[in-house]
Amino acid sequence: MLLRRLLILLSLFAALISTTRADVSCPVIFGDHMVLQRDRAVAIWGEAAPSEKVIVEFAGQQKTIDAAVDGHWRIDLDPMPASKESRTLTVRGANTLSFTDVLVGEVWFCSGQSNMEKQLGPRKGQKPTDNYEETIRQADHPLLRLYQVPHYSKPSEKMTCLRWVPCTPETIASTEFSATGYYFGTELLKQLDVPIGLIHSSYGGTRIEAWLPNSVFERLDFKNLPGGPNDKSFKDVAATKLYDSMVAPYVPYSLRGFIWYQGESNLMSGDTEIYALKLRTLIETWRSVFNTPDAPFYYVLLAPFLYSPRDKDRAHLTPEGLPLFWQAQVAASSLAHTGFVTTTDLVANLKDIHPTNKRDVGLRLANIALAETYGSAKIVARSPCYTSMQIVKNKIELTFSNVGTGLKNRDAQPLDGFLIAGHDKQFIPAEATIENDKVTVYSPSIEKPVAVRFAWTESANPSLVNSAGLPAIPFRTDDWPISVERPAPPAPDVLAQPSSSSK
Repeated sequence: MLLRRLLILLSLFAALISTTRADVSCPVIFGDHMVLQRDRAVAIWGEAAPSEKVIVEFAGQQKTIDAAVDGHWRIDLDPMPASKESRTLTVRGANTLSFTDVLVGEVWFCSGQSNMEKQLGPRKGQKPTDNYEETIRQADHPLLRLYQVPHYSKPSEKMTCLRWVPCTPETIASTEFSATGYYFGTELLKQLDVPIGLIHSSYGGTRIEAWLPNSVFERLDFKNLPGGPNDKSFKDVAATKLYDSMVAPYVPYSLRGFIWYQGESNLMSGDTEIYALKLRTLIETWRSVFNTPDAPFYYVLLAPFLYSPRDKDRAHLTPEGLPLFWQAQVAASSLAHTGFVTTTDLVANLKDIHPTNKRDVGLRLANIALAETYGSAKIVARSPCYTSMQIVKNKIELTFSNVGTGLKNRDAQPLDGFLIAGHDKQFIPAEATIENDKVTVYSPSIEKPVAVRFAWTESANPSLVNSAGLPAIPFRTDDWPISVERPAPPAPDVLAQPSSSSK
């Protein structure tokens, strides 16, 4: 009888121990086939029982820490050089986690809305990317590792997501991975010859506010901005929701930088000049939470598209709405270690908001990273950018940066896209010629010109390029007021009201 009671007490004690024990765990971003960032401290973190001893081992390093009273713990591995060697990362506490086939290389976070989200293969409601079938067949890159974040981090049955996978024809299709991200990653892999890890977290049709944390909207300059958490007029993904579900869970995974392709939803709501503040805030915020204050942030200027004929958007844009948005995007690059690529020459159909040429978008982003993050001096990665003007008699002389070995016209036709105005502020088409890497703009109709605009329309496809063939960035030399929104069309019931004589 005594022995029986003793056995019962021992079993109860064992049950109590099992209920209080907490297995050591890591967030879902940690897994087999992952890539750790080279040449900087690598954060490894997770949860365990309060005060539990946690040991992390990788590449000859062993680090130990006691979990905090709330169970959270973090260990930073010392910086490591790139390595193609397949190794195991071990995390030990009351249990042991083993992550196999771990490489060390370059890690980038790819984000935005539908043009970043657009995959190589077919997508419902969109035309597939150019040459996608052949690209997928050749997508065998063992050192390129992909991590797909689904919407709200909720996986669907058809997607391979929330785990690292080596890039193969099967995984690039099953993950529905970003085409822009894929081309970016393969070019880095080709040029750097080190493992590349890409985390893709995008959501089509979303405003930039959804990608910002709630703390931002407590700032005075953000409190009353349209699209914030208190703005009930927006019915798309609400502010902060994607930051909370698709960015914060991966903080502070160690990485090199970010690529970003977003803005269509903000523009279609009439959001132009203020977008520069929002994008700068996103850049600064993401750098801060990932503890990478100098992380490169490269992004895409929106592609030409006929926004002005659309009436279903909140704002009824004029053809100058998109150029004003480009101006805001360019202004955000005032932050250090940022850059952008332009796509005015990559659009085959101005009625398709999802251009199918994602290869050149990804390559241009890769080239700016190779030139400015990795120091490849031989690459001309930036488009010609207007810097200054000088009035010479009845002409205006324009100076540009990023000309490479010289400005040129990409076709045999006269330079196009230039408008010129006098003091009456009425712009008319202008003649333009290249002289000593400057562009001289002229119209016989204007004796005293004062301002120039270039590619200042939503359908812009100008022919001025630099030696690398990159198109010049749309710009204006004036700061005169521009109407972004046209009057909304009358409601149908107003048009249908009968006249008094018909009664």
